[in-house]
Amino acid sequence: MLTPLTVTLAVAALLLAAWCGHAAYRDQPTKDWHFIGMAVVTLLALVQLVIGVVQLATGGEPVGGTAVFVAYLVGVLCCVPAVAVVSLSERTRWGSVTVAAGAVVLAVLQARLHEVWGGGGA
Repeated sequence: MLTPLTVTLAVAALLLAAWCGHAAYRDQPTKDWHFIGMAVVTLLALVQLVIGVVQLATGGEPVGGTAVFVAYLVGVLCCVPAVAVVSLSERTRWGSVTVAAGAVVLAVLQARLHEVWGGGGA
């Protein structure tokens, strides 16, 4: 897996979490610009999914198993859009809390994805 992309995606997710967490602290729901941030993180996750599938197709072998690796890739891709939908239905500060929590989960999934590929010394 591309470590720079994994780190970039994790940092972007943590920045999104801090941004939405700040909005929740200020008792604000997610706004349009938060959804732009979510779109950027989702786009990075989509790029990671494509690169991961290409690496698998060209003979790459994840240490943690192919099925687990693909499951993490799909989970990473679905994480932010799922909390975005919840945030749209909950137009209070709790929508912002949900996005912040989902973004933290995405950052943790990035660390685990790196380990499953074999970069974590697993």
